[in-house]
Amino acid sequence: MTPELRSPTKPDLGGRRSHRHVFTDLLAISAIAMMAAIPMSSQASSHREAPGITERPKVDGTDFYMFRSYEAGRENFVTFIANYIPLQAPYGGPNYFTMDPDAIYEIHIDNNGDAVEDMTFQFDFDNNLVNGTGVTLNIGDKTNAIPLRYAGPIDSVADANQGELESYTITLRSADRRTGASQSITGASGATFAKPIDYVGTKTLPDYEAYANQFIYDVTIPGCATQGRVFVGQRAEAFAVNLGEVFDLVNLVPLEGSIENTRANDDLIGEANVTSIAMEVPIDCVTGSGNGVIGAWTTASLPQAGLNDPLPNYEQTTQYGGAFVQVSRLSAPLVNEIVIGLPDKDLFNAAEPTLDGALADYVTHPTFPALIDILFRDALGADSNIAPSNLPRTDLVAAFLTGLEGFNQQSTVTPSEMMRLNTAIPATPRDQQSSFGVVAEDLAGFPNGRRPGDDVVDIELRVAMGALCHPVPLGAELGVAGAVEDTDSDLINLGFCTPDQAPVGNQPFIDGAPISASELQNAFPYLNTPLPGAGGDETQ
Repeated sequence: MTPELRSPTKPDLGGRRSHRHVFTDLLAISAIAMMAAIPMSSQASSHREAPGITERPKVDGTDFYMFRSYEAGRENFVTFIANYIPLQAPYGGPNYFTMDPDAIYEIHIDNNGDAVEDMTFQFDFDNNLVNGTGVTLNIGDKTNAIPLRYAGPIDSVADANQGELESYTITLRSADRRTGASQSITGASGATFAKPIDYVGTKTLPDYEAYANQFIYDVTIPGCATQGRVFVGQRAEAFAVNLGEVFDLVNLVPLEGSIENTRANDDLIGEANVTSIAMEVPIDCVTGSGNGVIGAWTTASLPQAGLNDPLPNYEQTTQYGGAFVQVSRLSAPLVNEIVIGLPDKDLFNAAEPTLDGALADYVTHPTFPALIDILFRDALGADSNIAPSNLPRTDLVAAFLTGLEGFNQQSTVTPSEMMRLNTAIPATPRDQQSSFGVVAEDLAGFPNGRRPGDDVVDIELRVAMGALCHPVPLGAELGVAGAVEDTDSDLINLGFCTPDQAPVGNQPFIDGAPISASELQNAFPYLNTPLPGAGGDETQ
């Protein structure tokens, strides 16, 4: 029997349109209807995770965070952070990493559990040259535009030394992301917001932190009694992962003690930047009529058709037309890389949560644990298969597709790949957070949403290998009758599977690249100041 789970605050927990183009046909396949009861999980800290998206880095969603704000005085807000444009080398000029003005970037929120967005925040970007030319210089009897975006140090919004300005608008869509009612989100100066230039270096931007903080805006969100906040700009990567070793046939023995757990193993933190869309919204504005648990995901879409312009200019290199088509999608981390099969990675990126059943087998019968068995059975001293045998993997379905009953499950349960957050669970202060989230008794962490300091790679390695088949110390936290903290009664089996079905599920799997919330900012937008292209401490 699955124990009755409750959050500490005991909240009352209790098909629409077909997708464009190819997915219309998918709905007619009877196999999908059979699989829809237990759809796929897609996790994707999506750095170049699908063949098609590698051609479009400006719209490649890399990470998605959703958590109750833990900045002092902001406890009644939820923070959403959608990261795009992977693997940004700090020195990657001269044009650096502007967003795509032809795309729409979106954060979708489902507050009743039907896997359909009830609110969508749409971000639409625009790049403009000052005076239509950028900075110009008089060279003899000619006036020519310089080849760079700036001509001197920059310290303020629309600094005179900056020749190209990037801006954006935010639209709130109610219900359907394309046809629902739309309203503008505004700030003190209107409906257009500025985005800071990337951290070129310390000579161009002597105090980048102070400069970037000027681009944090208080915003008025229609229907919200309290203002929210928004920031869009470059940040330092916070996704801790040993990329090179993991993708070289997991070129490490992934057990604590078998590999040094150190920042030196991290291929992103301290090495790369990313572009963040960060938005802080009052909790009472996103919960709607549901039970206080919200689901969310982020997407990017481009117009359906594009023709390369044979006479390109700054304003247009490609002529676009047609309806917007989703090309990137992300919520929980990592599975488009290591769960979804290669033929279907771009299909997932284009699908909506209501269609996740089409790829269910990748989650209910995952191949990644089998690969771990092939690579490490001998290294772990096992005589037989170490991959979990509880097929279909209902433990993975609960963790990523439905939430746990009485904890972060929505009032209507529609199995689908979304990040789920119980907004009734208080935020854990930064310096008290566990990087292992819920399984380490920190209920405000992953997979109850995701915070920047959650070590999702280690968590998911352990869950994939069957950690939820073994007792977890959550009895007291989840309100199980008779469970007492720090006693054996606190250890409970969640009822999805048994220890014998996961022979190494109690092992401390790691990738050797740690992360801690204390390494990150304690205030919005939470991710650290980006690494400079030149000058300064480039190993922060």
